Amino acid sequence: MTTTTTIKLQDSLKERIAQAAAATGKSAHAFMVEALQAQTELAERRLEFIESARLAEAEVAQFGLVYDADEVFSHIQARLDGRRSERPKPTKLRP
Repeated sequence: MTTTTTIKLQDSLKERIAQAAAATGKSAHAFMVEALQAQTELAERRLEFIESARLAEAEVAQFGLVYDADEVFSHIQARLDGRRSERPKPTKLRP
C-alpha cells in the first residue's frame, strides 16, 4: 500500500534533485523515494548499533570481562596473514 505525502522543498534543492535524478536516469520521485529509504535504513542501523553498544556495556558492567584491543587486532592480523595465533584471553576490568 502506498500513501501520498506532500513535501515542501526550496526551489534550489528541487532543481538539484531534478538534475541528480536525470543524471541517474530516474524520475525525481523515484530519486527522492530511494533517498528517503536509504536515510531511513541508515537511521535504523544506527539505532541497532547504539542498542548493541548499550547491551555490550551492560555485559561488561555485569561480568567485568574485556579484551585488550591491541591483542585482538594482532590476532586478527595474524589470522589474515595465515599465521597461527592464540586467541586473546579476556581480563577482568579494573574499577
